[in-house]
Amino acid sequence: MTKAPAGGRPPLIRASGLTKRFGALTAVDHLEIEVAAGEIFGLVGPDGAGKTTTLRLLCGLVDADEGAAEIAGYDVRTHPDQVKDSLGYMAQRFGLYQDLTVDENMQFYSDLFGITRAERRRLLPRLLEMTRMAPFRNRRAGALSGGMKQKLALMCTLLHRPQVLLLDEPTTGVDPVSRRDFWVILQQLASEGITVLLTTAYLDEAERCGRVGLMHSGRLLRCAPPDDLKREFRERGLAVRRVGATEPVRPEKPTLEDVFIAFVEHSGESRG
Repeated sequence: MTKAPAGGRPPLIRASGLTKRFGALTAVDHLEIEVAAGEIFGLVGPDGAGKTTTLRLLCGLVDADEGAAEIAGYDVRTHPDQVKDSLGYMAQRFGLYQDLTVDENMQFYSDLFGITRAERRRLLPRLLEMTRMAPFRNRRAGALSGGMKQKLALMCTLLHRPQVLLLDEPTTGVDPVSRRDFWVILQQLASEGITVLLTTAYLDEAERCGRVGLMHSGRLLRCAPPDDLKREFRERGLAVRRVGATEPVRPEKPTLEDVFIAFVEHSGESRG
């Protein structure tokens, strides 16, 4: 498993043995990952896999029971202020004010982050241009489409120019065109050196990531570029059950969904 980024770039996100339990449930089980500057890393898995809890651990919203997390070289537990300055976190339900316009929401979050007026005049037009939201700056957030709301949430997350972005299922419920636009924005941000860690249940979307972590029942099953995962699937001769098929099949060109299902089933067999 490629838990560390290739190319010798320094990691801006690091989890070492990260573990969180809720009673008898282990939501995140000794997670080990590193994500480099300018990398788009996808954490993939079904609901209940531990993806959201992982992001909340990484940004310090919940405390780990074991292990440690670092953002931009700062320990999440011991340096929360430095982590907050380095990090942008976009939750599944980002706190947009529905009765405020696009501009007014951005002004509100600029005040919250302490952004100077001079910096706003430089930064806001660029964000509006990048997201193609300039024509809608006077529209109330409550009147925006789902895709536009996500773009506005991302702009608000970027206002303090974080080095690291944590995005929790940012394209869930978003139409295909808006999903494509959102990924164009993420790729532009990564090209500027911003580190992106996102969670998604869309395995076709995860193909766009430089590396993906396949997560199931709190455990990281595999961590590698999508093509490497597919190569391992073929080399190991793994099979997957397809709907309507009487026997498991070994596709010549497996999808990431094939890979994920096969690794989940193999993991269950090895643990049983």
